[in-house]
Amino acid sequence: MSVVLRDANPLDAGAMAGILHGFNCETEWMPDLHSGAEALSFCGSMIERGWVRVAERLGRVAGFCARDGGDIVALYVRSDLRGQGIGRALLQEAQTCQPELALWTFVANTGAQRFYERAGFHCVRRGDGSRNDEGLPDLFYEWRAAGQAQERTSHVA
Repeated sequence: MSVVLRDANPLDAGAMAGILHGFNCETEWMPDLHSGAEALSFCGSMIERGWVRVAERLGRVAGFCARDGGDIVALYVRSDLRGQGIGRALLQEAQTCQPELALWTFVANTGAQRFYERAGFHCVRRGDGSRNDEGLPDLFYEWRAAGQAQERTSHVA
């Protein structure tokens, strides 16, 4: 089945919020800090800023990537469609648009770590959770296109 990548529009906010809030609810280690309405507001805000590309399959939003320049703010795929290349397609598109990308992910999110490392990202810094709402330890990842300067301060495995 093919996936269409396109700019998000305001009507996508509900589907995006469902994906985001669904991840939060189904992820055991994630604290329950935000309601579905707050997720909807957050998604609407990202769309208004022009940050979001959605992956659409069979006319429905299957996933999304929100990017502020080279900073990946969010990348989520519907739980029933994970492992089918949708996240990879969104990330590869971001990699073709920017020579450098950066993002934070939680230490507990080992699946995301494997995903980003397979795509060429490197962990360069650890956080203790004091800089995120969830208070969870996190990791900062960077990616640079081939030929870009590779100035990493440290590598964290």
